Formats: sequence, structure tokens, C-alpha cells
Amino acid sequence: MAKEEKERIIIPDENGEEHLFEVLFTFDVEESGKSYMVVEPVGASDEDEEVEVFAFRFEDGEDEEDLALFPIETDEEWDIVEEMLNTFSEQEEDEE
Repeated sequence: MAKEEKERIIIPDENGEEHLFEVLFTFDVEESGKSYMVVEPVGASDEDEEVEVFAFRFEDGEDEEDLALFPIETDEEWDIVEEMLNTFSEQEEDEE
């Protein structure tokens, strides 16, 4: 069975260098109306070691290709993201 191709995005770091990431999943929080994205560096999941993932709040831009990413700043938002990440990890394990 072919592995599903994940969406990829380029995110510049604070030095302006661009890095390629795979989008693990996105989700919306109805209570706040905010959307979140969890990504990992491309090629990171090929190794057996633990992979660092990154989470952002995002808003769609004016065209489909345009996204605005924002750092997650509150503990409440981190709690939501961690809960979703745990759910995602459990689903991934069930598929293997």
C-alpha cells in the first residue's frame, strides 16, 4: 500500500532561512474559532528516534497558497495542541 503523500510547507526561521516541513495534521477549535497546524521537518520520521514537531496557530490568507503562522503563546492553547497530538499519535500507532 502506497504511503499517503503529506502536504508540505516552507517555513522561514528567525534568520530568514527556509525549511521544508510536512504537515502532520490541522484542526480547528470551535470554541475559539482558531485553527492550528502541527508539522515536522521533512525526512525526520524516516529515523527511529523521537522527532521534534512544531505547532502553530494559522489563518488562511487571501489566496489558497497563502498562510499566516503565529506562535502558540498560551498554556491553554498548548494543552489543546498536546491533547490533539496524543490522539494523532495513538491513531498512527493503530495504523501500523
